[in-house]
Amino acid sequence: MGFSSVLLERLRTTEDMLAKQLVRDVKEVFSTMIGMDDLLHLPLEIDPVNHFSGCTSALVGLAGTYNGLISLHVPDELAHNITTSMLGKEAGGDADDDIQDALGEVANMIAGSFKQHLTNSGLDIRLSTPSVVTGKRYAIALTNKPEAMALRFAASDEDWFMVAVALEQG
Repeated sequence: MGFSSVLLERLRTTEDMLAKQLVRDVKEVFSTMIGMDDLLHLPLEIDPVNHFSGCTSALVGLAGTYNGLISLHVPDELAHNITTSMLGKEAGGDADDDIQDALGEVANMIAGSFKQHLTNSGLDIRLSTPSVVTGKRYAIALTNKPEAMALRFAASDEDWFMVAVALEQG
């Protein structure tokens, strides 16, 4: 995984525990908000990707004892399907706005759930308003090179997405 033993000691947790908490948070949000009860965590952790193609990324910043970012990266077709499930109907006339709103809300829910694990151990963490990036090709770069963990999830045999957490001491 991507977090050092020093960071994990400061957080009073283990790599496995953080990953299990994030998996549980993602599955709960996708089940509750989208109705995807059969979401699979692909157990292999992946290197955090920062170059995307045909994707929508929703980002929520963390600030306080630890600074960082929780990000959700979803291929465009799956982003459309998630939005349709959340709305209970096809996305409206400006589907791009609906998709951005839906994925921003999903990322915000995941970040809020994950934040609870950090604040329950006494850390002061605040969340930013979600930001959404979309396009045929784009890159997301964090300037301070924080430690990061990225997990892959499968919505179907062909559809997968990534959730990443980047942290550095504030």
